[in-house]
Amino acid sequence: MTQANKSVEIILAPPAPHMVGDGFRVHNFFPSGYTFGYYRMSPFFLMDYNSKVEFPPKDTPRGVGVHPHRGFETVTIAYQGKVAHHDSAGNSGVIGSGDVQWMTAGSGVLHKEYHEEKYSQQGGPFQMVQLWVNLPAKDKMTTPKYQGIERSQMGLYQLPNEGGTVEVIAGEYKNTKGPATTFTPINMYNMRMKKGVTETFNLPETYNTGLLVIEGSIKVNGSDLVNTDHFVLFKNEGETITIEFEEDAVVLVLNGEPIRENLFPHGPFLMNTREEILQAFDDLAKGKFGQLED
Repeated sequence: MTQANKSVEIILAPPAPHMVGDGFRVHNFFPSGYTFGYYRMSPFFLMDYNSKVEFPPKDTPRGVGVHPHRGFETVTIAYQGKVAHHDSAGNSGVIGSGDVQWMTAGSGVLHKEYHEEKYSQQGGPFQMVQLWVNLPAKDKMTTPKYQGIERSQMGLYQLPNEGGTVEVIAGEYKNTKGPATTFTPINMYNMRMKKGVTETFNLPETYNTGLLVIEGSIKVNGSDLVNTDHFVLFKNEGETITIEFEEDAVVLVLNGEPIRENLFPHGPFLMNTREEILQAFDDLAKGKFGQLED
């Protein structure tokens, strides 16, 4: 039985960029870049895309200083450049091209992210995606943790005739599973395909689905041309997506089961009620998020 196509709802150009700290020049596709609201891509609450930019050499690494989070997870996917992470739960790591850092803020953590020291001193191209992944109410106060996932650790689906690969970060792609552990069902992967390849795959009809073209250009479902740095939001209907690779391309695919709960976001916190936000600020003031030197 042939599955219906998962139709394209809209193709979005990158919104005007802004700086996060002095190390990340990002396009916020959602929730503020377009009229997505808080729920349209749930469980993904935020997507900041640092499109390819050249950073000149600098002795003092650029980045974002110490700041708190509670109630969700931050996921950083590196395409070019290197980022170092430190947090108040004692976790640290460096990610480079193809790697992912997946931090569960949970009950509360302080963290900082900087360009890795050697990369900063040399300068060069920089390209990253950061996601905020919401946690369901029952897991918002879970113990903080950190998953540093190297590209070599990801599930690897190989197309025939060296047509390309799918690197599975979370969930699965055609029975190839990814290493990231998640609190709700999520499929997340990078498709790295050669020009002329056509790939068809299925994703759950009711899950929210989007893709970001990191490099190259593609045609979706035989008709919609999508260029570099553009985001595709799919309707919640049908299961099948067909992508034709108009040139060598890299595509990030995001797909997840929506969390159908009220959200009350404020600054660096993503909770369900105003009272929980006030409690977060109170706990932060009392030192319950731990300590981290800037």
